[in-house]
Amino acid sequence: MAAPVRYTVSGVTRGWRRFEKFWAGSLCSRSLSLETAPLNNRSPWRLLGSLCLQRPPLISKSLTPLQKEMAALLQQIELEKSLYSDHELRSLDEAKRLAKKKADLYADEEQDEQDILLVQDLEDSWEQAFLKFKPGSRVTADKTNDRTSLHRKLDRNLVLLVREKLGDEDVWLLPQTEWQPGETLRDTAERTLGALSENNMEAKFLGNAPCGHYKFKFPQAMRTESNLGAKIFFFKALLLNGDFSQAGKKGHHVWVSKEELGDYLKPKYLTQVKKFLLDL
Repeated sequence: MAAPVRYTVSGVTRGWRRFEKFWAGSLCSRSLSLETAPLNNRSPWRLLGSLCLQRPPLISKSLTPLQKEMAALLQQIELEKSLYSDHELRSLDEAKRLAKKKADLYADEEQDEQDILLVQDLEDSWEQAFLKFKPGSRVTADKTNDRTSLHRKLDRNLVLLVREKLGDEDVWLLPQTEWQPGETLRDTAERTLGALSENNMEAKFLGNAPCGHYKFKFPQAMRTESNLGAKIFFFKALLLNGDFSQAGKKGHHVWVSKEELGDYLKPKYLTQVKKFLLDL
């Protein structure tokens, strides 16, 4: 009975030693693969965070002819269904008293002068106050239509574009910055806002997730196996206050409406931007 036991124990020992050799070999191979993985799996695409900064409308849009006609109709219906206001009731009561005064030759004139303040006199004073009020102009005094100015198209959304050098070519783009390890894509977009101007612009970001993306390859002169192209992730933000200016760089930024984007952006890039850019 002892021989089989010794055989079993020696067999287990030999099996355990084989397992140790296999395990050590697998650990070495796995550690080697882990060391080489970052080099082999490094993406040739650069990540960029882009900022779609919009100046919202400052005034309401002008009514179209159809909207004006509809507004007049609704106002007429509301007037016909409405009750008399206090001022209108007072005007009717005053008209009755004046008619009674003309009919009664023995009315107390002093009492009438104390009690009656003619409605017409009150309306005249309101008219004078209204004539002194001058509403702001819907059209700015910018006759040159300077697209670098925020004081244009006050009833429309305006989007900031900047001109950057990509290889040997100047390209109009939404402001963008390359992503850095340790930050989120929104952090990258916020860093883009901070680098735009020295005027400390403030903006409200609309969400933590990108509203769109765009992928493109670099020009052939810049392209390498490890630097093939870029993936851009767009974030929307509304301008709260401040202005954008680049000292000594005239013509390197514009504020444009959605219809004017085609004058600057390339077709494929413009298609992606228009997918998330609404002009309501």
